[in-house]
Amino acid sequence: MEASVIVKEKRIEVRSHLEKTFCRQIKKDVYNGLTASKKSIPSKYFYDSRGSELFEKICYLPEYYPTRTEMSILKHAAPQITNDFPEGDLVELGSGANWKIRMLLDSIDPSHLDAYRYVPVDVSESALISASEELLKIYPSLKVLGIIADFLHHMDAVPNDRPRLILFLGSTIGNFTEKEQRRFLNTISSSMKSEDRLLVGFDMIKPKETLEAAYNDSKGITSKFNKNVLHVMNRELNANFNPSHFEHLAFYNEDKGQVEMHLQAQRKVEVAINDLDLIIELEKNETIHTEISSKFSQRRIEQIVEDSGLSVNRWFNDSSKWFSLAELVLK
Repeated sequence: MEASVIVKEKRIEVRSHLEKTFCRQIKKDVYNGLTASKKSIPSKYFYDSRGSELFEKICYLPEYYPTRTEMSILKHAAPQITNDFPEGDLVELGSGANWKIRMLLDSIDPSHLDAYRYVPVDVSESALISASEELLKIYPSLKVLGIIADFLHHMDAVPNDRPRLILFLGSTIGNFTEKEQRRFLNTISSSMKSEDRLLVGFDMIKPKETLEAAYNDSKGITSKFNKNVLHVMNRELNANFNPSHFEHLAFYNEDKGQVEMHLQAQRKVEVAINDLDLIIELEKNETIHTEISSKFSQRRIEQIVEDSGLSVNRWFNDSSKWFSLAELVLK
């Protein structure tokens, strides 16, 4: 796949696969989402530089348990994971900040770090470069190949000429519908070799009160994060959304086993999206669906994994089993 090289130095190279496809893809996604009977915007458009910064703040919130729970699991499990993966590429899909990969890198003998290459894959160029440059300062023998791409569409941009430990953390898989989860895992498994492994984070089912508090924090940072997607629409598609006309809405849909985030119109709203030659109208209380976050049972995970040509090699859990890391291999 053709890519442009953004950075090329002795220990780091960053390639972009979005310059020629991003404009076309966002137009397609947003047009389809906002002309549907139930309006939506894909959650991947949260993550411009401001969105990435806001999400980093969310991860520190007392109500938001997923990040600290997953980090505690990783800290405990990292030596087992890296001992069984003595060399190759550490591929992190949706890499964002570098906290989690550092758990793995810290478990590797510094004299052996040159046997690894870190391959972060993210849509945010600023977040990827900033996180990678920080890693290079901390780990003097580490090499980085950064890939600015949408991993849903550009998995063929990820090298597979070395053994790979593919990391898909943060329960990002929960942002997909079940059909999309299966399609994604099928795409990954079809690119894997026998020596490759896939480590996936899953947020498990837990009390409704805990789930809803995590997405409705008292400081209102998740609200700002949700509304930021409207700023992205204004900038990228020459739209005129007024974020003050919308309120953050997040709740747990027990029937579907997922937290849903919406932007709810507080009045009748008309928005021009000039680059799409489109005008949309929302009635008061009508919503734009911006994100789902599915919550999993172990049985459901095993079924999805099995249907995708993979099997669970081992589980890593916290003591309350609020969050799980599943290490997957080819069947």
